[in-house]
Amino acid sequence: MIYLDTSFLAPLFREEPASAKVANFLSRQMAGTLAVSKWAAIEFASLTSRDVRMGALTAGQGRRLIAEFDSMAADSLVVLIPGANDFDLAQEYVANFATQLRGPDALHLAVAQNNGMEFIATLDEGMLSAAKRLKIPARRVIR
Repeated sequence: MIYLDTSFLAPLFREEPASAKVANFLSRQMAGTLAVSKWAAIEFASLTSRDVRMGALTAGQGRRLIAEFDSMAADSLVVLIPGANDFDLAQEYVANFATQLRGPDALHLAVAQNNGMEFIATLDEGMLSAAKRLKIPARRVIR
């Protein structure tokens, strides 16, 4: 199973250079082979909230995007709920100062690791670097 982080999913809902490539990659995957953490919904809502605060989106547009994200995750992805073991491992990753990880990315890595994901699909260079250091399979599956 492939774990998708928020940076990989966000272009599906925001106009970004990677949007079409992300959609194409996801369309080629078999049903039941893609996973996401419930944490991604919080991160996406935070990202959308920032856009509303900055005036890039109206509140109505923001609510619609969050609802679309939640619906897509529930309908198309295996949604993993972080537990105590995930938070404990994320703390270990953050405390490994060489990783330069922040809490949210550490939690993604921990959830993926604890759930035996084949690899993490991400567009986040910092996460790719930290995953490599921690020997967690992660890939930038689009260019």
